[in-house]
Amino acid sequence: MSVVAAFAVPHPPIILPEIGRGEERKIQKTIDAYRAAMKLAAGYHPETIVLTSPHTVMYADYFHVSPGGSAAGNFAEFGAPQVHVEVQYDTEFVSTLEACCRKAGVPAGIMGERNKKLDHATMVPLHFFSESGSSFRLVRIGLSGLSPQLHYRLGQCIAATAEKLKRRVVFIASGDLSHKLRDDGPYGFAPEGPEFDRITTEALGKGDFLKLLELDQDFCESAAECGLRSFWIMSGALDRKAIKSRLLSYEGPFGVGYGVAAFRVTGVDESRNFGDQFETDKEKELAGRREAEDPYVRLARRSLETYVKTGRYASLPENLPEEMKHTRAGAFVSLKKDGMLRGCVGTIEPTQSCVAEEILRNAVSAAVHDPRFDPVKPDELPQLIYSVDVLGKPEPVESSSQLNPKKYGVIVRSGGRCGLLLPDLAGVDTVKEQIAIAREKAGIGKDEAVSLERFQVVRHK
Repeated sequence: MSVVAAFAVPHPPIILPEIGRGEERKIQKTIDAYRAAMKLAAGYHPETIVLTSPHTVMYADYFHVSPGGSAAGNFAEFGAPQVHVEVQYDTEFVSTLEACCRKAGVPAGIMGERNKKLDHATMVPLHFFSESGSSFRLVRIGLSGLSPQLHYRLGQCIAATAEKLKRRVVFIASGDLSHKLRDDGPYGFAPEGPEFDRITTEALGKGDFLKLLELDQDFCESAAECGLRSFWIMSGALDRKAIKSRLLSYEGPFGVGYGVAAFRVTGVDESRNFGDQFETDKEKELAGRREAEDPYVRLARRSLETYVKTGRYASLPENLPEEMKHTRAGAFVSLKKDGMLRGCVGTIEPTQSCVAEEILRNAVSAAVHDPRFDPVKPDELPQLIYSVDVLGKPEPVESSSQLNPKKYGVIVRSGGRCGLLLPDLAGVDTVKEQIAIAREKAGIGKDEAVSLERFQVVRHK
């Protein structure tokens, strides 16, 4: 056997009457669709349910698979300790999956468990499934900060494990959609929120998993999405499979998007190799970006690649624009890989003879001296996307009312400590958020007095 069906479902605890206490009726369409989906799931008589959860153990560079023979949990933190879920884990599936992932170069396994209890993103779908009375064993997997390709390959390993063990498997991708649908919602409103939900529900309804893989990560961060990585893994588990897809419901009255979708495997379809298609498209995109780089970005790339390959700083090329050779300014170099930040280092005030030298030095620092990341390795170089921010002169401001996170960067100072945040960053929508992040970067407490400065940038991509 193999993966016979998959379901994308949300996990709002309020959906349970013991927690919602009447409020759950506001998402009755979701409740009805959930029950229909889990009835369908039970109808496949799965021996194993593989469930991916955004709220179990999550690492930036590793997929955590829950170890042990069993686990349990309840909804005490939501005021309903009497709602209890217990599961038996499929230990044979887990060990076989670990071996498959090692062979495929996917960093996944049972190391690093921090909390054995079941999380609510696991318990909500299993609570609905339990209404069928069907027995099963569970494989619970956390998400990661790794690339869409690695999430997809994890899904492929799940399918390969099911085939090797001849298990009848149902895959449940637990994940809410955007958390920024309404001003009165728990996370406020961002225009990216409804747009993310529109694109995602349309893709789920059509089974267009390539669309999910290709979503821009800055856009997704601004939408404050929850379940996309679950859907990437599910997509890999359905690689090259013919499916019948249905969007059963969508609504978001509490400011968070809840979508329920079902996918029935009907056979083989080699054209649905979305992981391969995504990697081909990515290679073309990176090549196009490289061709279009302006002199600022091209110099940052030249500097970083020279240093990583040779251990020496590059020399300045002869054909630089005059402004780069004769202007002095602070500059930040940012690196991204697979849509995620890979390094960012810069200078507030000029420290070199010209902005070109500033970029030359800061590109290397972003690659090897950003304490948040390991140094960039040679095999990563083709995958990096660069941006260069040239800073205008900082100016003091009397209050936060003179700031604008889209237009101005901010500098926060207290004593000898200083924190800076660039403008127009994904997911930073308010002055309050901007100042809080700058404080955190500098190690300045939220109640400590600070002075504020603002600056503008010219961003080169």
